[in-house]
Amino acid sequence: MANMEKEYLFVVIQQFRHLKERAEKGISQLTEEELHWKPNEESNNIAIIMKHISGNMHSRWVDFLTSDGEKPYRDRDSEFIDDHQSKQTLMENWETGWSLLFGTLENLREEDLLKTVTLRQQSLNVLQAILTEVAHISYHVGQILYIGKQTKGRDWTILSIPKNRSIEYNERLKQKSRE
Repeated sequence: MANMEKEYLFVVIQQFRHLKERAEKGISQLTEEELHWKPNEESNNIAIIMKHISGNMHSRWVDFLTSDGEKPYRDRDSEFIDDHQSKQTLMENWETGWSLLFGTLENLREEDLLKTVTLRQQSLNVLQAILTEVAHISYHVGQILYIGKQTKGRDWTILSIPKNRSIEYNERLKQKSRE
């Protein structure tokens, strides 16, 4: 059974690495000004989403097994205010958050997966907490990429299979598997 837990941790870490890479490929296409663009006052821009993801990770992944994932020092509401941080500052906070997440996950042991942790005073097991974070970050990475595409229009480099290019993509995969 320990192999299943080890495989789960490996797969989850790989999924988080993929999400981080995908978001960063989108963010790298944008100027500082474009990171702060939003279609209306009720919407979030990419800078706000980055602040939120970073704030979430700074809270969740510090003392993950021993303290509530919603830390007293977190000011979640301020994450949704665009204080026009520079792209460099946004990326530094982003990197620190991801380092906390990866550092925690890479140090978990197989037997930790069924331990109970707390999030906003609610108990859940480590498996649930990790899956909650996968869903949360996936949701926001999708927003980052969608907003980025809206901002750049035709200048946006597609990060998945471009429209009307599925057959070509599948042929390239077949060719690679033959090599």
